[in-house]
Amino acid sequence: MAKLYFYYSAMNAGKTTTLLQSSYNYHERGMDTMLFTPLMDDRYGSGKIASRIGLAEDAISFDQSFNFFDMIEKTQKTLPKLKCILIDEAQFMTKEQVLQLTQVVDHLKLPVLTYGLRTDFLGETFEGSRYLLSWADELIEIKTICHCGSKATMNARFDDQGKIAREGEQLVIGGNDRYIALCRKHYLAGNVGT
Repeated sequence: MAKLYFYYSAMNAGKTTTLLQSSYNYHERGMDTMLFTPLMDDRYGSGKIASRIGLAEDAISFDQSFNFFDMIEKTQKTLPKLKCILIDEAQFMTKEQVLQLTQVVDHLKLPVLTYGLRTDFLGETFEGSRYLLSWADELIEIKTICHCGSKATMNARFDDQGKIAREGEQLVIGGNDRYIALCRKHYLAGNVGT
């Protein structure tokens, strides 16, 4: 039975590496996958999913107007070995796009594996994450640790002086150069551990 999965975590927990490993596992068994990544995240080039440890694969870029159901339904008709849909940075999806993914699962009978952040740098949910947490069949936390060794649950954005940002735009793309995963205690204290 196909399901909608949401693999979530704080920054730098290995979500993208896990996504790419899942795609590899399907390919190794002679099955096709479709990979998606947000158009706004072009750190590794447009239409590219890449992990910090060097794994990479081409993907279809999506923006806020992209229709997942239409694209996947068309592809399924021409790609009979399509067996799984994988979406990186799923927090950037809209409510409507998450609904489309539920329809992919329920009507096209394809499993959909989404990977993303639960919350932003202020501890607020992203739109995509909010509806994935509400509508996904399976919620799987990928854990990472704070500099103190405790479980990291918060995504802190920091400035050039190493201070945690407490205001600003929700959508600022970045990696280790702008964000750090912290436990709640060190996030609230403003301690990035440097």
